[in-house]
Amino acid sequence: MSYISNTQDDKLKMLQAIGIKDGDAEKLFKDIPKDLRARSFNIQPGKNEYEVTQHVKGLAEKNNTRLISFLGAGYYDHFIPAAIDALASRSEFYTAYTPYQSEASQGTLQAIYEYQSAICRLTGMDVANASLYDGGTAVFEATMMAMRITKKSKFLIDSGLNPIHKKILYTHSDNLPVDFKETSDVNKLLDDKTAAIILQNPNFFGTITDYTDIIKKAHNAGAVVIMSVYPLSLGILKTPAEMGADIVIGECQSLGIPLSFGGPYLGFMATKKEYVRKMPGRIAGVTTDALGRRGFVLTLQTREQHIRREKATSNICSNQALCALRALIYMCLLGKEGLKKVAQSSAVKAEYAKNILSKIKGIKLEKTLPTFNEFVIELPVKADKITQKMQDKGFIAGFPLGRFYDNMEKHLLVAVTEKHTKQQIDRYAKALELLLCN
Repeated sequence: MSYISNTQDDKLKMLQAIGIKDGDAEKLFKDIPKDLRARSFNIQPGKNEYEVTQHVKGLAEKNNTRLISFLGAGYYDHFIPAAIDALASRSEFYTAYTPYQSEASQGTLQAIYEYQSAICRLTGMDVANASLYDGGTAVFEATMMAMRITKKSKFLIDSGLNPIHKKILYTHSDNLPVDFKETSDVNKLLDDKTAAIILQNPNFFGTITDYTDIIKKAHNAGAVVIMSVYPLSLGILKTPAEMGADIVIGECQSLGIPLSFGGPYLGFMATKKEYVRKMPGRIAGVTTDALGRRGFVLTLQTREQHIRREKATSNICSNQALCALRALIYMCLLGKEGLKKVAQSSAVKAEYAKNILSKIKGIKLEKTLPTFNEFVIELPVKADKITQKMQDKGFIAGFPLGRFYDNMEKHLLVAVTEKHTKQQIDRYAKALELLLCN
């Protein structure tokens, strides 16, 4: 379908303006060999506004949005207060992009500054940047930052790091990190050539760990520690700063950003004050103008757009200002106690789900490991077959771990948030039990 309203006369005038007097658009492609050109664009005739609207609605209705989801794996279905959409949709924010002209961008710059401040309070770190593309690219950006700090290139990576994020890291890296599973492995692998240890808490399987001892060992070896976190969990968990982490990263989608079938997402990064000049991206600061008035500016911005390539801290990062604004509004609306209540509710409901699922014949569940809102169950059959059948019963059952891990075809990663009710969890367990019995 074509939505461009140019008439043939409009097209002819545009072609003539660029020197194609006879209106032959084929001349635009003369430098492309004929065998490399598209045989046909197969573009349908244009439609009017009503027809387009009906067509798009028809496509949208093919998606079943009425399923009760227990899917997590790094992206979570939390409740989003209506005020977030109302505020973030205001034209002052929604259409604004660049914060470069500080005299014309005070609102955008203040929102960035407040977002950075909120991330620092949440993680316990000293400084945060204006945001990154997503949690996955944040992992890569943090490894590059660690190399700038230590001048080393060996990385140890927790096997519990989100495999999607790990794949992004591998895509960008020639020097593949070394995986470790146990603390004893760290003792064997850690040496004076190690730039950083990359940890995740809770890890991809939902397990909570206090990494304080590992972080001390890393520091003694001259390595820095990168920790990826689920920001909402910090409402009740020990912060990365309390454990001694040097660089903290993560995915902020859980802070007021809808899942929307795969994005947009929002990566965050925070660090200690002494490493601020090694951090990628933009940093907004507060200052005073010549008349003594409080104002906001970009203080550090060693990006590819502002500095020579070899000196830039990043060539891929960008400021996701609108998503960062949503995260800021979410944190402000809930406040300290609200974030704590959401985290507690998610954790308590996950424990309830663990208990009820563990009683189903054929399901194995490790109940001794502490978890936040996500956990792994082992089924007597392949997990992907169960997830397909559970959709017919109205549920997205979870994430089949066999998609990423060998010998885990029967394992299912189940996520619970504050949105799930006791009745929904009970129905989920009953539907799963009936499937396994049959």
